[in-house]
Formats: sequence, structure tokens, C-alpha cells
Amino acid sequence: MIKELLKEGLSELGLIPAEEQINAFIIYLSELKRWNKAYNLTGIKKDEDIVIKHFLDSLLYLKAMPTGELRVADVGSGAGFPGIPIKIILPDIEMYLIEPTGKKSIFLRYIIRQLDFKKTEVLEKRIEEVNVHQELALPVDIAVTRALFDIKDFIKKASHIVKKGGTIILNKGPKVKEELNILRDVKHEILTIKLPLSDINRHIVIVRI
Repeated sequence: MIKELLKEGLSELGLIPAEEQINAFIIYLSELKRWNKAYNLTGIKKDEDIVIKHFLDSLLYLKAMPTGELRVADVGSGAGFPGIPIKIILPDIEMYLIEPTGKKSIFLRYIIRQLDFKKTEVLEKRIEEVNVHQELALPVDIAVTRALFDIKDFIKKASHIVKKGGTIILNKGPKVKEELNILRDVKHEILTIKLPLSDINRHIVIVRI
């Protein structure tokens, strides 16, 4: 049962969700599958794979995020990963979902309404087109991405929206060391975390701006 799978995976991450948070993930899963038929939002189709490889994978970022009031930008959000799962678990943060593709942005606005999110906004632009004091009122504390940016490229493209002293966080697979070899002059930290309910290791790369 998907609800039990979610609870087990969240428990592995040290999270004890409220029932309404579990229900939010169930709604998200249902709507993602329904919209995927027409909008091709994700190549992952099975419920179990969506829970593990999208929802739980997105929540690995929490291991690198401070607590408290935060402004977070999910760059290249796609169907909402990692931004929507993070927002479900941390409902009080400000979340900006930056996604240039029209169909995906329409889905993101829809799911925000369905989940009754506050302090959440979709910016239908490429990251290079997003300006602080225009599309963003203020710089964000954290920029995250699961899009296919390499680390160096993401720092270059996204650092202008992150406040001084803020953080850029990426989720990387086994080739992370090759990318980091190019970044000797960049202060960074890596957390290696097992993806719950799997034997996959993820590398969460944290870069201070």
C-alpha cells in the first residue's frame, strides 16, 4: 500500500509526517499520474518508483537544509521535484518553483492550488531570466535543483538569486567526484545518503555562496 510505503520511507529519513502530509503526497501522486498521460511530466510510471525516486529522493535535500524561516528556489522544477515534496514537509517556508516549460508550469500552478500551498510561486522562466527585485522580491536563502545541471554550471547560473552567505544544493549520482575535481576553488561539502527503500547512494553537494 502506497501510504505505508511513504510512511516507511519517511521514517528512514527520520520524519514523522502528519496524516495531512501523507494525504498531500497521495494527491500529488494521483495528479502526477493523471497529468502525465497528456503532458509527459515524468518517465517514471509505477507508484512505488515515483514514491522512492521522486518523493523520497527530493526529501534528501532536507539533510542539508537549516531549520526556520527560509526562502527556497527550486531551479528547473519540472513536475515539482524537489520543491513540492520539500514544501509538503516544511509548509512554512517560501518556495519558488522556477520552470521555463509552459506545460510543466501549468501543472505546478494546478498542484499548488490542489494542495492549498501558501507562500509558493511558479516563475515560468529560465533561471538566467530571473532577477532579484523583479521576479524575486528578495534573494533566496537556498537554491536547489534536480535538473541536469553540472555543479559548475549551476553555480554560474543560479548564484545571482542566492543571498550572500546562502547555499546551493544539488543531488548527484556516482559521477559527482569528476565534477568536483573541476571545483577545487569552491567551498563545498558532500553528504552521502542512502536513498530510502533502495540500495542507491546519493551525494548531496552543498556549496556556500
